[in-house]
Amino acid sequence: MAHTDDEGDERLAAEGEVAVARLAIDSGDLAHAADHLSDAILADPQLPELHEALAELCAAAGGPGRARELFPLDGEVYLGTVVCRAHVEAAAGDWDTAVTLLASAIQYEPARPWAHAAWLAREDLPALVDPDAVAQAAARAAGALPDPLPAELADTVRPFERFLRAVTARHPEHPLLLAMASGLTRRFGATTRAVELAERAQRLAPGYLPAVMLGNALRADGRPEEALAVWEAELARVAPGENDSSGYLAVDVAELYATLGRPAEGLPWLERVLASAPDHPKAAPARHGLRHAVDGDTVHLLALADHHRDHPDHEYAQDLLERLSRREPWLGMVSGATEATVNVLHQVLGSAGAGRDTEIDCTASAVEPPSSVLAVQLALPRSTVSYRSVGDPDPRLPLTEPTTRIWAWDGTDPRPALAAPAPASADLLRATAEIVWPTVPAAYDHAVRLAGLPLDDLLGALVHPPMPREDDLGRALLAHQPELWVRAVQSFACLGIAHHRTDQPWAGSERRRVLRDLLLGPEDWVVEAAGFALVAIGWTHPETRADIAGLLRQRLHYSARAGRSRVVTILRSYCALVLAAPWTDRADRELARRLLAEADGRDAGGTAAGTGPDGPVGPAGPGGATAAPEATDPRTPRGQRPRPGLIRRLFRRPR
Repeated sequence: MAHTDDEGDERLAAEGEVAVARLAIDSGDLAHAADHLSDAILADPQLPELHEALAELCAAAGGPGRARELFPLDGEVYLGTVVCRAHVEAAAGDWDTAVTLLASAIQYEPARPWAHAAWLAREDLPALVDPDAVAQAAARAAGALPDPLPAELADTVRPFERFLRAVTARHPEHPLLLAMASGLTRRFGATTRAVELAERAQRLAPGYLPAVMLGNALRADGRPEEALAVWEAELARVAPGENDSSGYLAVDVAELYATLGRPAEGLPWLERVLASAPDHPKAAPARHGLRHAVDGDTVHLLALADHHRDHPDHEYAQDLLERLSRREPWLGMVSGATEATVNVLHQVLGSAGAGRDTEIDCTASAVEPPSSVLAVQLALPRSTVSYRSVGDPDPRLPLTEPTTRIWAWDGTDPRPALAAPAPASADLLRATAEIVWPTVPAAYDHAVRLAGLPLDDLLGALVHPPMPREDDLGRALLAHQPELWVRAVQSFACLGIAHHRTDQPWAGSERRRVLRDLLLGPEDWVVEAAGFALVAIGWTHPETRADIAGLLRQRLHYSARAGRSRVVTILRSYCALVLAAPWTDRADRELARRLLAEADGRDAGGTAAGTGPDGPVGPAGPGGATAAPEATDPRTPRGQRPRPGLIRRLFRRPR
C-alpha cells in the first residue's frame, strides 16, 4: 500500500530513532535506547526494524523479564513507554499484563494501529489469558471508542476485537467477559450479536452491569422500548442511593424517552436522582435538556450555560449545550439572509458559467439592508445594485441619534462611512470569523483574540469585510453563499467590540455605547451582528442581562411596527436573536414567536410578505423577502430557485 507524505515522514522518523537506539544498545546505554524505541513506536508502531531492535534490547538486558524496568510505569507514563512495555511483557509471557497495556494504548489513542501486533494474533493466546483480565482490558479499550466506530477506527481496533471474540468463545459462561464483549461488539455494528452476548451475561449473573450493556445493545439494535424495559426493571430493583452508578442509568432512561419523542416521561427519573444526589454531574444538565425538548424554550439552554459556569467540572452540561445549539440560528451558527438581492445573487451564482467576472445590474423595488450589497460585490465585484424607492418608516434612519455611523447614503445608494481596517487587523478578523460555533459562550470566548484591535478597525470591517479564507469552506462560501461570510465577519467584529476595554464597567463602557449605536442604527445586517454580540455578553455576564433586554426590546418593537407597512427583511432573524436571549421579558419573547409564526404562515401560503410603493412586489424568497429583483445578466434564468444552502441541519444519534 502506498504511504501518504505524513506516513512516509513518520516512517523516516521511526527509522532514525531505531538507528540511534541500536547505537545506544551497542554502547551499553540501554535506558537511552529504550527512550528512543519509545519514540519510534509512536511514529510507526508496525516498523519491522523497531521490533527487531526491541528484541535486541531485551537480549542485552538479560531477557524480557529484566527489560521491564527499562519501561517504567510509575509516575507520569509516556504512551510510547506503555506500548513498548506491552511488547516486552508479551515477550516475557505475561499475557494478561501485555493485553491490558495494549488496551490502555487503544483507550488513549485509538487511531493508531496498536492492536496490529503479531503476538495478539497467536492462535493459542486465548488459552493463555485470564478471562477476568481480558474483560477488564475490553472495558478499558471500548470505553473511549465512539459508537458506532467509523471505518478508520474499526480497522485499527479490529485485531483486538478478533482476539476478544476468540477468548469469549473459549469462556462462554463468563458473565463479565460476555458483558464487556457486548460493548465492543456493538461498536463494530454487530448489534444482534451484542444483544446475544449481553442477554447471556444477564441470564448467568443478573445485575447492574449486564443490564446496562443489554440496554445499550438493544438500543443500538433498534429496540429502544425493550431497552427501556430492561433499564427500568434494574432501577426498580435498586433503591435510590444504593448504587452510585444507578443515577447514570436513570439519566440514560430519561434521555431515551426524549429520543423516542416522550421527554416528559423521562423527567421523573431525573427528579428521582436529584432528590438523593442534588450535585449529580449529569442529572441536572439532563433535566435542562429534557425540559428544552418538552417546550423548545431557550431558557433551558441558558440554564445549561449557567450550570457549567457554576460547575466547570460538569462537562456533560457543556456537551449537551453544544449538541442542542448545533446548527440553530445564532445559538450555533450565523443566521441566513432573506433579501431579494441575495436571492438574485444565488440565482446568478448557480447559473452555468458564473464567475467573479460576471457582471449584473440588480434593481430592487425598495431599499434593503446595505450589507446585502457587500455580499453581491464580494462575489461579483463588477456588479451594481440599485433601489427604486424607500419604504416607510425609512430604513436608512437610526432609531436614536448615534455617535457611531458606519453607512452614508447618496439618495438610495449606500456607501461605507468608515475607512477599511488596517491589513493586519483584517487578516486577524479573517482568521477568526466563523459561520458556525459550538455555543454562544464559545463564540464569545473565541473572539477574545480580537480584543486588542483598534475600535476603528473593528468598525471598518463591518463595511469592508475581508475576503473569505482560502480553504475549502472559504471557496465554497465565495462561490455559493457569500452573504454568510459577510454576516460572519460582522458578527465576530461585533464580538471583538464586546471585548473592547473590558476594564470599563458595563453601564458606562465604550463597548456598550458602540454596540447600542449599531443595534439601534439604520436597518442592516449590522443590527443583527451587534444584537448577537449583546446576547453573547448576556450569556456570559449575567449582571448585564436586564440592560441588554431593554436594548433588544427597542429594536424588536420598532421592527414589529415597521413590518406593518413595509417588508423588514431582518425581522425573522432578529426574532430568533431575541429568543436566543431568554432573559428578555416574556411579552417580548411572545411577540417574537408570533412574528415568526406569521412569517412561517406567509411562507407556507406562498404569499408575499408585503407590497411595494407601486403595488404588489415579487414573490417571497425562502425567508420572506419581497423585493422585486431584476437581474439583467442574460445568463441568469428567470424563476430559477436559489442554490440550496451550504449549511444543513445535522442530527447525531445519542451515544
